[in-house]
Amino acid sequence: MYCKNCGKEVEDGKEYCADCEPKEEVVVEETKVEEVVEPVETEVKVEEEKVEVKTEAKTENTTTTNTTSAELKSKMAAGLLGIFLGQFGVHNFYLGYTSKAIIQVSVSAVGYLLSICTFGLSCLAPLGISVWGLIEGIMILAGSIDKDGKGNPLKD
Repeated sequence: MYCKNCGKEVEDGKEYCADCEPKEEVVVEETKVEEVVEPVETEVKVEEEKVEVKTEAKTENTTTTNTTSAELKSKMAAGLLGIFLGQFGVHNFYLGYTSKAIIQVSVSAVGYLLSICTFGLSCLAPLGISVWGLIEGIMILAGSIDKDGKGNPLKD
């Protein structure tokens, strides 16, 4: 078991370590309230900082150890999706970059609708998004883009 305040190891059945164990005999008088409050606040802040640091360390370990081969995305699949279907953002949906993928789909759809309405005169937006997808597909295959949306590495 671990101390609720600082995270040190404690004996079974105890909630706090010897340093953090609350004192049962707390006497607060009106004249001494100001003297007692300041040191207690300082101690709490220091202990909270210690807890936050340990929490961050646990979070980092959790994210790095949770990656299994079943969760890893294929670099080849993502690159080919980018080259052939990049203007629709399919490779970004696959990798977990959904906001970028939605932008690609939206601009392509609006560009095609405008192109139909103007008899092909405004086809620059879909063409630009196609080039963007092609470049991202090549970058994925070349290894410049090597992580998915969650930060996991792409498998070869």
